[in-house]
Amino acid sequence: MDERLEPFHTKMQKSLNNLEEEFASIRAGRANPHVLDKLKVDYYGTPTPIQSVANVSVPEPRMIQIQPWEKAMVKEIERAIMVSDLGINPTNDGTVIRLVFPELTEERRKDLAKDIKKKGEQAKVAIRNIRRDANDSFKKLSKEDISKDEIKGLEDEAQKMTDKYIGQVDKAVDTKTKEILTV
Repeated sequence: MDERLEPFHTKMQKSLNNLEEEFASIRAGRANPHVLDKLKVDYYGTPTPIQSVANVSVPEPRMIQIQPWEKAMVKEIERAIMVSDLGINPTNDGTVIRLVFPELTEERRKDLAKDIKKKGEQAKVAIRNIRRDANDSFKKLSKEDISKDEIKGLEDEAQKMTDKYIGQVDKAVDTKTKEILTV
């Protein structure tokens, strides 16, 4: 691969990785500890991921169990879950917090599928914007000692790269949509 394409390849890969991280935090009717990834708790004045202050496990298909290493963290973790957009009320017995995931309704599944498609479209737009930036940078090269054929070749490579990443986004969207819609 041409070194002039490398930074744009890296940006497209980051866009795809970001989409996959967002998909990991969308729950699909079964417990997935990744829904807690974006939540932070106040640990002695520092926003800290829940996984750094507690043991997170999935004892049953629709339950996440959070066992803080310090008893004082139970209330902090519970508060972080309550103010988040998870939509699940935590229960605790003083030492362990449990999140029970209800079965998704058909309407909720369809809403999640729409949300997944929307996130996929946003990722595609980001990738296309990266291609546009790449093409703009190649046009600026024309002021230097580069032939039009070479610039055309770079633009073709950028387009192939864009097509590849958009295909991967479509595949990720299809996979996650099937996962959500499967009862």
